[in-house]
Amino acid sequence: MTDMTQRNRTGDPESETASAPGVGTRKATRRGGGDPATRGRTTIADGVVEKIAGLATRDVRGVHAMGSGLSRTFGAVRDRVPGGSKAVTRGVKAEVGEVQTALDLEIVVEYGVSIADVARDVRENVVAAVERMTGLEVVEVNIAVSDVKLPEEEEEEEPRLQ
Repeated sequence: MTDMTQRNRTGDPESETASAPGVGTRKATRRGGGDPATRGRTTIADGVVEKIAGLATRDVRGVHAMGSGLSRTFGAVRDRVPGGSKAVTRGVKAEVGEVQTALDLEIVVEYGVSIADVARDVRENVVAAVERMTGLEVVEVNIAVSDVKLPEEEEEEEPRLQ
């Protein structure tokens, strides 16, 4: 094991710092290998990106729900189980790489809204949220509109367990 201060006293030119005229040269102890932000690696799980994208999608006006009819039905049952939590990632699938991510969203829109406008707003909101929070580049956001919520449709009845 080498003593860093001893090595710096031997005249390592990188460790010297400029000093004011007439003042002795001061040696700085150099530690590590550069900027601390570059030391190590950060990995982000698919589920993290899915949660961010799910919340960002639900914030868009005109999005009624997320996921297919079957997944929404199972989700409604799961939401009613004591201790169960709302599935934020329902209708979201993310593929996360080291620096990029791609997302697939399945949404239900409200009747009367422009689907093209809702899809554009969802893409903008999701890309902004995911890139801001994760630093990943969002390369694509694919949106599948699986249903339209009609005004006369009542909210889905609670599934009855027998």
